[in-house]
Amino acid sequence: MALAVAFTGVSNSGKTTIIEKISTILNTKYKIGIIKHDPKDKAVFDKEGKDSFKFFDTGAEVAVVSPTRTTYFSHRQKELDEIVSMFGDIDILLVEGLKNLPLPRICIARGEIDESYLGFSEALAVDDSTDISKYNLPQKLEIMDLNNPQSIIEWILKNGKEI
Repeated sequence: MALAVAFTGVSNSGKTTIIEKISTILNTKYKIGIIKHDPKDKAVFDKEGKDSFKFFDTGAEVAVVSPTRTTYFSHRQKELDEIVSMFGDIDILLVEGLKNLPLPRICIARGEIDESYLGFSEALAVDDSTDISKYNLPQKLEIMDLNNPQSIIEWILKNGKEI
């Protein structure tokens, strides 16, 4: 069993940065898995001309295995349980995006808050650039300091969903 939590927010709100900070801290005690959603299919994982690129370009599922890592390239969208099983033994799963997954969710915002994210978030992490008094925030929403990764970790350990 692992604890899972998701992060949501507009592009450039700081989701990747906070996940990186949290993962670095948690990795001292826990085995961490991270899933990143690429809704616009624009991430580049290999360079044209490399063997893995050529293999993937054939339409095949491809795994690149080395002494220090395994990279898996797939043409098929995977369900959460399939991805978690590929990770193997993890303690905590951090998900960036994928707002359709039924996971506890932290909305990340800097400057302005896109209120469309709040309806499916249990927490909101903001920094000093965000004036939350300008918004009609749901009462159930827990507010956290985006610059305090330890408080976000505590929220994850308390509210993460067992998967």
